[in-house]
Amino acid sequence: MEPDELYLISNDQIVTGWTDIRVTRGIERLPGDFNVGMTERYPDEFDRLSIEPGAPCQVLLGDDPVITGYVGRVGPSMGPGSHSIYASGRSKCADLIDCAAEWPGGQITNQTVLGIAKKLASVYGPRINGVAEGIPVTSDVVDLPILPQSNLMLGESAFEVIDRMARFSAVLAYDLADGSLFLTRAGTRRAASGFTEGVNVQRAYGDFSSDQIYSDYNVYIQSVDTYTDLGLGGNQLHTVKDINCKRHRAMVIISEGGGLGNDIAIKRAQWESARRFGRSRVIRITTDSWRDSAGALWEPNTLVPVYLPKLKFIAESMLISEVTFLRNSDVGTVAELTLMLPEAFLPQPINLTPLHGEFSQAAQ
Repeated sequence: MEPDELYLISNDQIVTGWTDIRVTRGIERLPGDFNVGMTERYPDEFDRLSIEPGAPCQVLLGDDPVITGYVGRVGPSMGPGSHSIYASGRSKCADLIDCAAEWPGGQITNQTVLGIAKKLASVYGPRINGVAEGIPVTSDVVDLPILPQSNLMLGESAFEVIDRMARFSAVLAYDLADGSLFLTRAGTRRAASGFTEGVNVQRAYGDFSSDQIYSDYNVYIQSVDTYTDLGLGGNQLHTVKDINCKRHRAMVIISEGGGLGNDIAIKRAQWESARRFGRSRVIRITTDSWRDSAGALWEPNTLVPVYLPKLKFIAESMLISEVTFLRNSDVGTVAELTLMLPEAFLPQPINLTPLHGEFSQAAQ
């Protein structure tokens, strides 16, 4: 297969020749999705073409799968002397977003986020002999905590439950090219090359900010002491400082649960400092290829070096947050990427059950 062609496989057909292509994947975007279109080049070209909404499909760029899921919409159109078609779809994980969570009894006890995600994802997909195929769920994190008892709210989606548990477990949850859900942390794998001004960067945009970072992240316990003449000093637990903020700016974080969530509140202060600084340096790049110097597709959660002296920005390690593979008559064949510092993707610590104390840790 040609490395810069998109192949849509559905209904035992391989369809190529798409002139308008968009495929997007990211570590903060679930599910990955695609939109493709073409115009008939000669009469009756589309007569044997069979793309149906709801049909399983796989999207490949060259030999590399990028989306495995279902066709969502198909739009054929015709006019004087023209006949065209577009198709769009999403990965298997779309059902985790769209559908209400199903869990017998509505109560979860003594499970890791991996166990919970596997259970919730097992009910989706085509049924074979009355049994759902399920959406695969994997993780490369070995120290996932055992989660306390939790009740599901009627009508909340499967991913809303998974996302809540993932944040407590300090993992990211996004889909892979095979349609599976992946639980992981900010990546350490490096691409074979990065982005260099004057070499493979067509356009670049920097979004550098200071309005969302603070010099002091102060953690307080909420207590009746605030109603005495002791003041607030006795209630302060911890302060995290960020030297990147050049003037005094303070944020207050209140520990929930009458003291039982103090360690989580401290972790949240550390998270606020790291994540806010990470998101104060955002780079958006349009590059002239879908692939790095080794021929691998640009992959979310991969580290790359960035050299953009005109933007006064040079970094050895930026994380690919999102990548969109594009082709159309306006831009040609390009990839658009969003890059941030790895600290930007630390999951938010949360206190799931503030009245039940601390939670045990267990290896998966």
